[in-house]
Amino acid sequence: MFAPNLITTMITAKSLAEFQSARKSLEDKVVGFVPTMGALHEGHASLIRRAVSECGAVVVSDFVNPTQFNNKTDFDTYPRVLERDCAFVESLGAAVLFAPSVEDIYPAGTDYNKKVFDLGGLDQYGEGPRRPGHFNGMAQVVTRLFDIVRPAKAYFGEKDFQQLAIIEYFVKDLGYPIEIVRCPIARAEDGLALSSRNNLLTPAQRSAAPHIYRSILKAKEMAGSIPVNEAIRTITSLIDSEPLLRTEYVEIINSLTLRPVTDWNEAEHLRLTCAVYAGQVRLIDNIDLK
Repeated sequence: MFAPNLITTMITAKSLAEFQSARKSLEDKVVGFVPTMGALHEGHASLIRRAVSECGAVVVSDFVNPTQFNNKTDFDTYPRVLERDCAFVESLGAAVLFAPSVEDIYPAGTDYNKKVFDLGGLDQYGEGPRRPGHFNGMAQVVTRLFDIVRPAKAYFGEKDFQQLAIIEYFVKDLGYPIEIVRCPIARAEDGLALSSRNNLLTPAQRSAAPHIYRSILKAKEMAGSIPVNEAIRTITSLIDSEPLLRTEYVEIINSLTLRPVTDWNEAEHLRLTCAVYAGQVRLIDNIDLK
């Protein structure tokens, strides 16, 4: 005789109360957590698959956090496709999809959306000055979700390299008993870093966007052979040689402090980071140099 198939159905919790009920069923499991802002793609899938392979149960959150957007238009146009996301997450084996409302995350009468965090100065460079308040808003939602979900492990991709470093900092500083798992950047076959914002690109912009990755890869050949500032100028010119792209910044940073360097020997670990516009769509990317 064949044993009957065991069918496990993912729980979709669209309120805090629904999630808290679902969380009770996971008390005996090692819970992995993948926080997202929805519009899920293969990059998110790589995080979820890893979490599923390493944990007894996986929670995925789907919440577009208003406090980390310094540009209201960016918040308003951020893609929201919850029904599609639900099917996507369930197919990957997650136990719970948590899709709360803003009122669940920031209830009236609380100060969750007013908290100011010590980010160890890691927000003073890169994206920080260019997106005022972004990282503090990110810390607000991540700590709130950590308090609600109570995971043993949380999974983040290196595409948002500065965000990941800041999360690692405040998790340690605040004493969260959570292991932060770094996951490599997921890329399309043509090299473009996967991002929900890629959905906003026109076909022509999407065709041009892989030029970003091809250009920044050239920095590996330049490392140590020409001055840092010359390498930055060269990479910037390479990106901007594609008419549909406009570089906001290219930086070569100390991977630990996130501070831009001026010499290749200034730090043991270096990373190139950049932000590039394709029309009104802002794309970020980074590569490890040493």
